[in-house]
Amino acid sequence: LAMIQKRVGKKDAEAINHLGDGYYSGELGLAKNVPRAIELWTGAAELGSLDAHYELGNSYYHGHGVEEDMPGGVHHLQQAAVQGHVESRHMLGAVEYDNGNYELAVQHWMI
Repeated sequence: LAMIQKRVGKKDAEAINHLGDGYYSGELGLAKNVPRAIELWTGAAELGSLDAHYELGNSYYHGHGVEEDMPGGVHHLQQAAVQGHVESRHMLGAVEYDNGNYELAVQHWMI
């Protein structure tokens, strides 16, 4: 944890994302704190972490620990997907499938 916090202090996007994961799940010896996780993921996303965009997208889209915001969730997923984040692209396909846009869903899954 000390090594992660050291990297967080140096604005390492992936370390910030990892610390956010720890707060979200209550791992790394941290107490579960979803608002803190969202705050960290937001900072990591602003620094370019695709994984943080995915976590924010998933959380906002489904309302996991935050008020549901489907358009906001899709926005974060798109930010990661256009840069090659596979899980975000897959989730965008699932969103389109659930909305009845089957051809678009398949396009997401084939990229």
